[in-house]
Amino acid sequence: MSAGELKLDKEAFLARHWQREPLLIRRAIADFSPPLGADELAGLALEEYIESRIVEYRDRQWLLHHGPFSEADFRRDVPWTLLVQAVDHYSEEVAALRHLVDFLPRWRVDDVMVSYAVDGGSVGPHYDNYDVFLLQGEGVRRWQIGQFCDADTALLPHDELRLLSDFQCQREY
Repeated sequence: MSAGELKLDKEAFLARHWQREPLLIRRAIADFSPPLGADELAGLALEEYIESRIVEYRDRQWLLHHGPFSEADFRRDVPWTLLVQAVDHYSEEVAALRHLVDFLPRWRVDDVMVSYAVDGGSVGPHYDNYDVFLLQGEGVRRWQIGQFCDADTALLPHDELRLLSDFQCQREY
């Protein structure tokens, strides 16, 4: 499987967007087909040696569960999202996606995390302290970009999730 080529002017991206502002590129890879299906991703989350998490929103609270999971863990009565770290270490097809960002310094690229969300699933309003490239493989998703955040941004009280206490949507896709 070839991961294709990213439809991106890399020099312009680095000059205008990198570490400055979000950029949406629709159909960023021509004829993209996700290298893993939901069942394969869930299968990885069953493994003890693979870092995985499920985020769910229940009774007006965000909950975080750590893997490994059992098949029963994927039969929840509320919307949820599965996140699996370092999938590029376990799948050659996913590892092939890394070439898409080979114009960045290698030390800036940690791993390829893959997520799957059921209808209504989310990880909540948050911000990351690192650079993120999101490549949507299947389905329909509403993406919201919020305000600029830093170490002083107010967060909801939670031991492990860094959720914004006052998310202000600036853009929606």
